[in-house]
Amino acid sequence: MPQIERVNELIKRNIADLISKEVYLRDGLITVSFVDCSPDLERAKIAISVLPAHLAGTALKVLRGHSSLFSGILKKKTRLRHIPKFNWVIDSTEEEAAKIEKLLEEIKKS
Repeated sequence: MPQIERVNELIKRNIADLISKEVYLRDGLITVSFVDCSPDLERAKIAISVLPAHLAGTALKVLRGHSSLFSGILKKKTRLRHIPKFNWVIDSTEEEAAKIEKLLEEIKKS
């Protein structure tokens, strides 16, 4: 496994763990879909899915507010010399897949 993929997986696992321990989203669930670090490890795109979907904006705001805390914990917990700057985004893959399935069902019925 190439180094960047190992770093992506390491950050994903640790961020998911931190979210479960440090973030409270009333009546919501946050899941880390993927982490994609830039080759120079300056930035990490962290895609999350949020249920229910209408809490996505709130979740992003909360996670952005926790970024520096998460960076500090990751620096202590991992052997990474440099923790990338987090860019939180919503992963809408599941939502898009549901729309496509709905359209396919409608086509099937006609």
